[in-house]
Amino acid sequence: TKGKTIYRSAVMKNTFGYEQDAAYIGRDPLAEMIEVAHKNEIKVHAWFEYGFACSYNSNGGDIIAQKPSWAAKDVNGKLVNKNGFDWMNAFLPEVQNFMISLFTEVVKNYDIDGVQGDDRLPALPSTGGYDDYTVNLYKQEHNNAAPPMSYNNTDWINWRADKLTEFLGRLYSAVKTIKSSVIVSSAPSIYSWGKTEYLQDWPTWLEKGYIDMVIPQIYRYDINNYKTTLTQQLSYVSAANK
Repeated sequence: TKGKTIYRSAVMKNTFGYEQDAAYIGRDPLAEMIEVAHKNEIKVHAWFEYGFACSYNSNGGDIIAQKPSWAAKDVNGKLVNKNGFDWMNAFLPEVQNFMISLFTEVVKNYDIDGVQGDDRLPALPSTGGYDDYTVNLYKQEHNNAAPPMSYNNTDWINWRADKLTEFLGRLYSAVKTIKSSVIVSSAPSIYSWGKTEYLQDWPTWLEKGYIDMVIPQIYRYDINNYKTTLTQQLSYVSAANK
């Protein structure tokens, strides 16, 4: 969280100069949790809670301060912020490789049972994608035509969602190559709202075999609405993936 890991990370040390959230220096909470949980036959999934977000109402925090080129940009060239979270550019290869390296570091160094991207991985608010890298990539694939100025244009949504799906495929393969038994999961927003707002096409993730488990975040104020929404979400899942 907050652009830092609670475990001691060589990836963070090499990339940003600090290896751990200061609150946990001298401890390794992830190792502690795994030890106690496994003694009690409880499985542990490492939760990458911020995902492609980098800070909360902090103008990108330490990550963007050190790597301004990693910032996700909206149509006005501003750092993408949604519901308080500031975002990295989820399409940038350097950002994607950084994220994959964090996941693989945990899988290599800990007796972990699973890794989860929470609701922000893979994800990017659909207002993003207007940085130079992503615009140029879009142009390369569209006869030099620029992306639509309307961020919620359907084709533009689909193109960006497909790029995040491709990223997830790379992440999944990287984790499984190290330890095939590790469960790769995500807790995306509900479909299709999550695709429109966060470019999360999780029915396709399941169809392509890029995820072991999807746990949609069905936040509702009463049980009947919860059940209705859950049933609706299941309608997007093929029989083979249920």
